[in-house]
Amino acid sequence: LLKTGGKLLITVLIAVIGYKVIRAIRKGVGRSMEKAGLEVTLRKFLDALLYAVLIGLLVFMVAEELGIKSSSLVTIAGAVSLSLQNTMANFAGGVLVLFLKPFKAGDYIVTKDGEGTVESIGLVYTTLLTIENKRIVIPNSSISNSPITNSTGEEKKKLVLNIGIGYSADLKKAKEILRRLFEEHPAILKEDGILVVVDSLGESSVNLSVRGWTLTEEYWTARWELTEAVKLAFDEEGIEIPYNYLNVHLTEKQKQSGQA
Repeated sequence: LLKTGGKLLITVLIAVIGYKVIRAIRKGVGRSMEKAGLEVTLRKFLDALLYAVLIGLLVFMVAEELGIKSSSLVTIAGAVSLSLQNTMANFAGGVLVLFLKPFKAGDYIVTKDGEGTVESIGLVYTTLLTIENKRIVIPNSSISNSPITNSTGEEKKKLVLNIGIGYSADLKKAKEILRRLFEEHPAILKEDGILVVVDSLGESSVNLSVRGWTLTEEYWTARWELTEAVKLAFDEEGIEIPYNYLNVHLTEKQKQSGQA
């Protein structure tokens, strides 16, 4: 009994000391990663991975001290990992995302499972926050195995407005207005050039395209403001923007029936 009690005491000491050592290692590694300039998301991920590995080693040490064979633990671990195949696939996907960096926390991405601002990249799931402030949780395996559009991954973004005008409208004046509005808007980067072209000839409109560059964070504000400015300027200059309308012709009999 004394021998058993002593063995149990040693096991408890191993567990307590081992856990304190794990905490110290995590703090040291955390400080090193911070000094190395690793982004917060990657630091959290690596910290969670380190913690899982160290706890696993501690469990093996405690089990050995209690007389549980390592082979038995390995068998149990194998069975657990088999039942957690999807979780392991998500974990592997998270590793790929964090090291290949197709996006980072704060980026706005579009995936087949939804779109939004990346709130966090976890061990198993990536969390997005939509424009409506809804939270979307997507398995990392899905993200790593499907196309991703990163809308804010670059510093600059091209702003393109496609506008149709009537065939009888003054084409040169319309192009001059579009160029002037882009040149006067403060968010348009003038050094990157502004392009105004006739993009195509439609069935009922001449389709113009005006293109310029903005900083990514100013893109939507500039787009909304310029769209409104184009409509107001065209109205002021009498340039028609065609729209679909329906002509209804009544026969004489239908007119008489209506009057009756």
